[in-house]
Amino acid sequence: MADIMSSRCVALLLLVSVAAQAASGVTDGLLPNGNFEQGPAKSELNGTRVTGKNSIPNWEISGFVEYIGSGQQLDDMILPVPGGAWAVRLGNDATIRQQLSVTRRGYYTITFAAARTCAQADTLNVSAGPESGVLPIQTVYTSSGWDSYCWTFKARHSTVWLSIHHPGHEDDPACGPLIDSIAIKTLRSPPRPKGNMLRNGDFEEGPFIFPNTPWGVLVPPMMEDVHSPLPGWMIMSDTKVVKYVDSPHHVVPHGSYAVELVAGRETALVQEVSTTPGKWYALSFSVGDAGNGCQESMIVEAYAARSRMQVPYSSRGTGGSKRARLEFAAVDKVTRVVLQSDNHHMKHDGTLCGPVVDDVSLVSVRKHAARRLL
Repeated sequence: MADIMSSRCVALLLLVSVAAQAASGVTDGLLPNGNFEQGPAKSELNGTRVTGKNSIPNWEISGFVEYIGSGQQLDDMILPVPGGAWAVRLGNDATIRQQLSVTRRGYYTITFAAARTCAQADTLNVSAGPESGVLPIQTVYTSSGWDSYCWTFKARHSTVWLSIHHPGHEDDPACGPLIDSIAIKTLRSPPRPKGNMLRNGDFEEGPFIFPNTPWGVLVPPMMEDVHSPLPGWMIMSDTKVVKYVDSPHHVVPHGSYAVELVAGRETALVQEVSTTPGKWYALSFSVGDAGNGCQESMIVEAYAARSRMQVPYSSRGTGGSKRARLEFAAVDKVTRVVLQSDNHHMKHDGTLCGPVVDDVSLVSVRKHAARRLL
């Protein structure tokens, strides 16, 4: 009898062990083998193509997936790998996915690095359970060719499959983007601070930024703030993005994070707030540059109700900022606050850049005063 009980205990422990390996528990940072440094055995490679469904530890694959080393030549291109020595390339109808243990009804943001190779109009489909999104990656924002993207989901269950899928159907089945450095972060809903009607006006809550990536994270078009990687804010655009930047790698006007408007008039940063028609409000915010060599004469446009203002900023590319203030009378019960760059800007290396906005606040005021710059 003792032997039978012992055998049952061993079997139960094995089942628990298998279940623990099947779904990775979420902690902020790199996913298990999220940088693909643990690769397939040589017997599971046909050249660079991965042949087995479970050949890459912690990942399940389907379609045309390649295992690529840093410095390896792809056609006429040689690309470095940002998160170590290895990355994967997703060819035609290729998917990588990993099962995660999460908190039901919790919000999570995914950050990953991607580099476009031979396709010109690439997109990636990212999903977690029934949640999904399409990320356009045809525009390159760094001189290295690698950009970091983010996407947010709400967990419907305690276990989800996180998938990144390349839907391409190119003549060359291997043609597709490189993927590396996949991380996750629990996203918290910041309350409206006292004295500010806006949520997350200082942008201190946002996607995970890898400490060794100096190019920030691109936040894709997001028409709903419920699932936005920048809680409280929507990114209004068809295909363009804004860039989330941190103080270790950029000059930030306030706190540790800010937003760089890198796509000109093709995108806008938007938040909706409850207002009282006829009542006056003051919108204040900082405009500056990220200290990343973007030497341009910039203009940030601000809209609220029927009021509009342009805030000029002459950037030397070394950092700095100034405050602006727009006072307006609300015309509806809900007012959209809109911040937008007036134009496209480029650094000397040809990469896109733009003005930084930060420390955005909205307060009610007793009477109308003239619009002014501080």
